[in-house]
Amino acid sequence: MRVLIGGGSGFVGRELTRLLRDKGHEVTVISRQPGPGRITWGELESRGLPPCDGAVNLAGENVLNPLRWWNESYKKDLFSSRIDTTKALSQAITASSSPPRSWVLVSGVACYKPSLTAEYTEDSDWTPFDLLSQLCKEWEAAAFLPESAAKTTKQVVIRAGAVLGQDGGAMKQMLLPFWLGLGGTLGSGRQPFPWIHVSDLAGIIARSLEPPVLSEATPPTPQVYNGVAPTITTNYEFTKELGRILRRPTIFPVPEFIMSVLLGSERAVILTQGQKVIPMKTLESGYQFKYPDLTSALKQIVGS
Repeated sequence: MRVLIGGGSGFVGRELTRLLRDKGHEVTVISRQPGPGRITWGELESRGLPPCDGAVNLAGENVLNPLRWWNESYKKDLFSSRIDTTKALSQAITASSSPPRSWVLVSGVACYKPSLTAEYTEDSDWTPFDLLSQLCKEWEAAAFLPESAAKTTKQVVIRAGAVLGQDGGAMKQMLLPFWLGLGGTLGSGRQPFPWIHVSDLAGIIARSLEPPVLSEATPPTPQVYNGVAPTITTNYEFTKELGRILRRPTIFPVPEFIMSVLLGSERAVILTQGQKVIPMKTLESGYQFKYPDLTSALKQIVGS
């Protein structure tokens, strides 16, 4: 199988590329920089879609980039880096004379409204309620193929939680303060913390790329999978378990207003609020999680 990955040089993209190549598949990465095994976004636009059996988009500016202030320029980059690349791929798929069998977009769980009680599955209705949920709506809409293309290309949307792994993602910024004994709960700590190990997210994507079974009569709508571990965890539980595995104290809580000052209130909600997200369709698909619980995931990540 030949797979084209937008944003394949990022944290999740590197893991997915490794997994696919280990399975014997051929991977081409779409990147801003040319190189072996790569094409640029400009080449995609000018030359069209290269021959591929599956396409994935993982491209997008890091929402929690600690080096960028929360301002209008940053917000614009968050939208354009996701929506423009997704549109570029969906348009290239639509225009292709030999389109891929599968087209996968990885978006986020920010579409679901934070709540301490509500539980969300892939079937849950939602409407945008803040900046990040509006981003999710426009992002997923950009991936939608017209009816003519949807007859031959399976569409999949994977809504990922916080992605945990050894060499990037959410853990990269968390580990230093925890190692220094400065880790603590964020805000109340009661907020749900939907997460997934990077190996499982790559596994769900790889499974979604498998050849589809399509009906000629009715074009399929996008299949949605929640890319989160099956165990619901709170920020407090995550904090205490990471501290326990690292053998470090977790006695320095960070008040919500401090997070809002440091990150901007619209961005701080990612950490200070959360959603109980259930991977119902993911489990029904037969996918078996390598790291279904927090303890096994954190032990693999921090090497305990």
